[in-house]
Amino acid sequence: MIFLCVAMVALQQQCFMQRRRTPKRPSCFITTHLQLLRGINQLLWDTLPCICIRRAMAKKGCKMKDIILKHALRNAVLHGGKANVNAVLNKVLGELEKKDIAQVGKQVKKVVEEVNRMSVKEQREKLLEMWPNALEKKVEDKKALKPLPGDTSHVVLRIAPNPNAPLHLGASRGVVINGEYAKLYNGKFILRLDDTDPSIKKPLPEAYEWIPEDVRWLGYNDFELVIASDRMEIYYEYAEKLIDIGGAYTCTCPRERFAEYKRKGIECPCRKKEKEQVIKEWKDMLAGKYKEGEIVLRVKTDMKHKNPGLRDWVAFRIKKGEHPRQGNKYIVWPMLDFQSAIDDHLLGISHIIRGKDLMHSTFKQKLLYEKFGWTYPTTLYWGRVKIHEFGKVSSSEIRKGIEEGKYSGWDDPRLPTLRALRKRGIKAEAIREFWLDIGLSERDISASMQILEAINRKYNK
Repeated sequence: MIFLCVAMVALQQQCFMQRRRTPKRPSCFITTHLQLLRGINQLLWDTLPCICIRRAMAKKGCKMKDIILKHALRNAVLHGGKANVNAVLNKVLGELEKKDIAQVGKQVKKVVEEVNRMSVKEQREKLLEMWPNALEKKVEDKKALKPLPGDTSHVVLRIAPNPNAPLHLGASRGVVINGEYAKLYNGKFILRLDDTDPSIKKPLPEAYEWIPEDVRWLGYNDFELVIASDRMEIYYEYAEKLIDIGGAYTCTCPRERFAEYKRKGIECPCRKKEKEQVIKEWKDMLAGKYKEGEIVLRVKTDMKHKNPGLRDWVAFRIKKGEHPRQGNKYIVWPMLDFQSAIDDHLLGISHIIRGKDLMHSTFKQKLLYEKFGWTYPTTLYWGRVKIHEFGKVSSSEIRKGIEEGKYSGWDDPRLPTLRALRKRGIKAEAIREFWLDIGLSERDISASMQILEAINRKYNK
């Protein structure tokens, strides 16, 4: 055998040397024995790499299946013999390299089905046979949030929901993330109800009580409650300060005409008004001398700004109608970006943590901060989270559905509100863990209620 191997190597070397000298088939190999050896040699060279690759692939496949099997068996044993596909998948993904993730979904489902056909006794025996320590309780580190950037010597955080509905699962992310950071830095946590849109997002009277209840239920009792519509006189005061420093003007241009100015980057003629005229028209707005849509107060920015949405944006407009908290006391209402910017400054907000869909608001508010010479808070964002089972359902659609009898109320178990989830038996601890597992990232993700339900089972034992 040794001689055969040596001969094969020598022959291979000789063949190689002759092939270098001539492209023709070397005549030295025209013997029966040598042809046989050449055939064996060629077969080995062709086959060995394939064998190695197949063995490597099989080894990798076995490793992946072992990981899936371990988590499927453990999940089944801990949950009465029935493993949950999404819960197992969540565990498995944490142990795989990114390049392996795409192919794992179907395998998890297949293994889980196999495991669920076993009895609980068989599951336990198999699990402990292969992984003796799998059921030992581990002291797991609490999910840690990344440290806040910027100055953290006096952390003040806020959430600012519109009280047009009770909080839903998506809104609870803001409560959990901001609430946990407030605890982490021994900071201040503010719940501000932004209720200055009396028409499009008309406040729901009950929500003024429901939202604070929802926040407390989630485990955050130490917060300061601020209601924006109670601070209207403050917003008027800062509107007049902005006019006084030449940072705002009243505009009577029809909406379509101003849209054309904005599109072309042309300054509106109203920009050239004297300060006295702007102040008079502002006072006339407050006194009710204009109809809805006839006049607005604009923040003076740059009509050639590369982002058209930031060109002389509206700060105040007239909206007549009864407000559920203020009645008919006010008819001139601030736009959310103006109101929020003033509040964030006066309330001493150090960090704003919110969805990345509000980045545009950040740009507007920074322009206003520059006008007043203020420093804008450190701002962080999270990405969108899509919960498969709920899709995209707006508060207005739910409200309409309740009015039409489609839903029994805001706690109807089919809805994504916290009140509905609580009725379904979801614990606040599970919701907190769900959001802390996801963490603070700008990456958009999709999730399933089955993951939340799997977490929830831990707190229902």
